[in-house]
Amino acid sequence: MSSLYAQAVARMQALWQRVEQLSVNTSSATASSEFRQALRAAQRGAMAMLPTNVGELIARVAREEGVDEALVRAVVQVESGGNPNAVSPKGAMGLMQLMPRTAEAMGVDNPFDPEQNLRGGVRLLRGLLDEFGDVRLALAAYNAGGPAVRQHGGIPPYAETQKFVQRVMALWQGERR
Repeated sequence: MSSLYAQAVARMQALWQRVEQLSVNTSSATASSEFRQALRAAQRGAMAMLPTNVGELIARVAREEGVDEALVRAVVQVESGGNPNAVSPKGAMGLMQLMPRTAEAMGVDNPFDPEQNLRGGVRLLRGLLDEFGDVRLALAAYNAGGPAVRQHGGIPPYAETQKFVQRVMALWQGERR
């Protein structure tokens, strides 16, 4: 299973690199047909390669917490590529890349436990969706924190946050078509 998982992660990363290459060369106002096709292929391929139990877990937790399943899958894809053992350079952990204090606040004892991590991350996302009433702002708050979104009156001018929102929205919208 771990070898199969490693192959799936490598393939997802290759697909995402291709999508990013196309996005750099494509106007955001008028995305090319090639870009849209590559984005849809990357989304379908990435989600199909998530281990069945993680995909099923995402569906169940999203449904139970009242968050669009496709949005949760997009966040997981961008945050960790579906790797429940992912750790960012800043210390975020697991599928939804929870920071230690956030994990604790969300009642997550083990951020590498896929169900605990998903449940904590989806609860956080649900709260941000309720607070901001806008998916883009909720995603920005998920990445940069609610205070940053409130301080800037919208998506903060941080390259990392702007890219995060753009990537999640592209995956989410691609799946919803």
